[in-house]
Amino acid sequence: MAGRFIVFEGLDGSGKSTQILRLASKLGREKVFLTAEPTETAIGGTIREALSGSLKKTPFEMAALFLADRISHNILIGKHLENGRDVICDRYYYSSFAYQGLECDLSWVMHMNLGCSAIRRPDVCFFMDVSPSYCRQRMSQRAELEIFEKDLALMQKTRDKFFEVFSLLKDSENIKIIDASRHIETISEEIFSLVSEI
Repeated sequence: MAGRFIVFEGLDGSGKSTQILRLASKLGREKVFLTAEPTETAIGGTIREALSGSLKKTPFEMAALFLADRISHNILIGKHLENGRDVICDRYYYSSFAYQGLECDLSWVMHMNLGCSAIRRPDVCFFMDVSPSYCRQRMSQRAELEIFEKDLALMQKTRDKFFEVFSLLKDSENIKIIDASRHIETISEEIFSLVSEI
């Protein structure tokens, strides 16, 4: 039996990492493959340099880099799913739609990803929803912030763009909005219950 492909999305500081680890523990770590975008490949490294601000790339270049990274990532994801492991991914194409969609033609970014047969659709996407100010508070301990984490207004625009994207995808994707401002264990139990349904 093929594994389930589970994606977590949300603003930085929304609690994705915490809930990913909790879900992996509940599912059984030996049966789960944890991964993230951008990947650890050379393309992923270029993306991280750009996100840190040390390498200048246009929004269109970023969208194309994420696409290339995602296509190669899907080869790895597919192997684990075929071997019966659940794959939990921290960020996927929804982030491209929200972040690059702020400055690129959103329909172009979505078409590149959704129209590519090498890019699979997740079984479920969990969006960890909290206010940008809450996220900034949680990230205040970080030594360095990425370009999308420094501006509270930009974080709000990104959250709004995520919801615009989810509205466009509501009839074709299994997206669950999670109130991530609640107690960690309450959130964890809800997510596990929803995963159990698939």
